[in-house]
Amino acid sequence: MKFYGNSGLIQIMHEASIAISLLDTVSALCRQEGYDSIESVRLRVGKAAGILPDALLFAFDVAKAGTIASQAELIIEFVLLGGCCNDCGSQFESDERFIYSCPECKSNAIKITRGNEMQIIDMEVN
Repeated sequence: MKFYGNSGLIQIMHEASIAISLLDTVSALCRQEGYDSIESVRLRVGKAAGILPDALLFAFDVAKAGTIASQAELIIEFVLLGGCCNDCGSQFESDERFIYSCPECKSNAIKITRGNEMQIIDMEVN
């Protein structure tokens, strides 16, 4: 994997810290519940969460070595960006990472209601 410029390296470091934190969280929960290994982790990630999925998958695969999640698969489910317009009342959903105005009336008075979350949904353990 090649990085051109500092922004690529910073982004992979961001995902690496997320992967390490994710592994710490699920490993602690797995041990707390009396299990020995993690087979898979399902994660819900919003389109506007600022996370690059490929970088997170790579970082997870590197960070899991030597842990109780060493054989685990990371499964990422994506949440589209969504919200509502305070002027016209329309609800909207978008595959874009950012929305600055209502797709219907072009008003800037919008409220983003989903698409920036990152949540552990569940994990499969043994």
